[in-house]
Amino acid sequence: MDEAAERVVRGVVDAGLRVRRALGPGLLEAAYEQCLAYEIETRRLTVERQVALPIVDEDLRLEVAYRLDLLVDRCAIVEVKAAEALSRLHEAQLLTYMRLSGHRLGLFVNFNVELLKQGLRRLVLELRVLRFLGVLRVTSSFPLHAACR
Repeated sequence: MDEAAERVVRGVVDAGLRVRRALGPGLLEAAYEQCLAYEIETRRLTVERQVALPIVDEDLRLEVAYRLDLLVDRCAIVEVKAAEALSRLHEAQLLTYMRLSGHRLGLFVNFNVELLKQGLRRLVLELRVLRFLGVLRVTSSFPLHAACR
């Protein structure tokens, strides 16, 4: 990943640490999501919450099939969790979001863990995988930040 993407990752992790220290574990995802979005914005990164992710298959377009928790700097999808542990299903869901949106960078922030570092996970899709899957030929409703292409 390039410098801009690393800046996004650092900002999200720093914001997550601040939220975790302030709130501790045991809250609902929605509370963590709102606080995390605020903390990310204080780090001069743009945040969009609950971004609709349409599914497009030839002539069929499902507008509100899925929602991204946070989209940071139009570069990274951030999925906020308040679970005992991240499962392979969570990982498959984020990878699907990344594939459908064309975004290469995805982050999990799970606040319901003893130490936040246990709840952080970064996923990166390689461009060749996106090309193989045909994502780059599909018109995305998410213009990508230049550094994240």
